[in-house]
Amino acid sequence: MKNLIGIEKEKATELTKMLNQLLADYQLFYQNLRGLHWNIKGREFFELHLKFEEFYDDAVLKIDEIAERVLTLEGEPLHTFTDYLKASNIKEEKNVTNGIEGVKIVVDNFSKIIVQERQILALAGEADDEGTVSLMSDYISQTEKTLWMLNSYLH
Repeated sequence: MKNLIGIEKEKATELTKMLNQLLADYQLFYQNLRGLHWNIKGREFFELHLKFEEFYDDAVLKIDEIAERVLTLEGEPLHTFTDYLKASNIKEEKNVTNGIEGVKIVVDNFSKIIVQERQILALAGEADDEGTVSLMSDYISQTEKTLWMLNSYLH
């Protein structure tokens, strides 16, 4: 049986679970970025303060897109912090003021997110879910480039 957009309901349900996991990861990542943006100190303050803001502005857009994709697949997006904390692979970071430590946290968070995006991409391909494939392809390309740049910053 297929849903409104022509995806098998069983596969749509599995995609919804995975997208909700990604939604939770992005919500925790977003909050970590806000904390880094607010609390960073030191010589890299000006550049990292702006970079963390750029990242959280992007994350908030992705959060909305992921939630809307869940709805498109006829699922219900997670929307409480209790649910996010239970589902997320990303841990909360608190009181980080060191720039290099902050960048390492961002790299770690992005590294976890890209694994989830690749898993969703594979399942979406099997389900002939072009909308989710397109979304994940765009996210993966952007995340790969960002990880390369952040890694270059650290070396």
